[in-house]
Amino acid sequence: MSRAEGGTGAEVLDAASTRAESPAGGAGGREVRLWWTLGLFRSELTTTFRRWRTLALLGVLAAVPVLIGIAVKIETSDGGGAGGGPGGGPGGGGPAFLTQITNNGLFLVFAALAATLPVFLPMAVGVIAGDAVAGEAHGGTLRYLLVAPSGRIRLLLAKYASTMAFCLVATLVVAASALAVGALLFPLGEVTTISGTRISFGDGLIRALLIAVIVAASLTGLAALGLFISTLTNSGIAAMAATVGLLITAQILDTIPQLHAIQPYLFPHYWLSFADLLREPVYWDGIARNLGLQALYAAVFGSAAWARFTAKDITA
Repeated sequence: MSRAEGGTGAEVLDAASTRAESPAGGAGGREVRLWWTLGLFRSELTTTFRRWRTLALLGVLAAVPVLIGIAVKIETSDGGGAGGGPGGGPGGGGPAFLTQITNNGLFLVFAALAATLPVFLPMAVGVIAGDAVAGEAHGGTLRYLLVAPSGRIRLLLAKYASTMAFCLVATLVVAASALAVGALLFPLGEVTTISGTRISFGDGLIRALLIAVIVAASLTGLAALGLFISTLTNSGIAAMAATVGLLITAQILDTIPQLHAIQPYLFPHYWLSFADLLREPVYWDGIARNLGLQALYAAVFGSAAWARFTAKDITA
């Protein structure tokens, strides 16, 4: 999708580009470059979050906790249980969250994140990341964005930063929607951890916020992969489809027992390790492995995106 939808973003970039090209050295030059970079990042944020597609994605994500909460409420009202076995080792615990929702609405936050992380959240991120560069090229606005010296590196960083901002906002939208629905439909109070101990509701809220941040960080590798793919083509739709396709492929490979040797290196493998934050004491090993793996993917595919984009012949 082209930048024409971004409204005043072009004006911000034009002003910033003019300042960046003005003769300035030393501290003054660094200040100009800093303001240009911040202006570019602000323009990317504005463009991303003003698109109807982005708002639609956030709306769908916000609806998932509503559907889960209503389904659990209807099932328990009919005399049934929320179902699901106990949480397993690191990365388990999704079904166990469902069994706890009727006792504490805060568990709807954990259940909603566990439900959206494998599919809905990464697919939304794949759409945003895949369209980041390819969409500009398809809309004919990519060359315009590169009017300033060293514009490619700054633009790529701004694209990745705005994609990561979407990851955080999308995760917080799911968490906030789940908390609101959980508070409306179910009681709130002390939180029973996976280990069986009880913590205060305030401590549970803090852990819920930390879990949301970790879930957003879990998408950094996918965001870098999508950005790299976006530099390979001038078709936003093709880049989005390829990113989502690789996501689905990695998810399938992660479920095949015969491929256990490579599964720890697949970016979705440790995604559900955030459940270990609800243990007492917290089990950090799986979380650390997840964040380390995401950092590795971000470094590798971020470097690949940089190498490709800086050498790319921009024709649109």
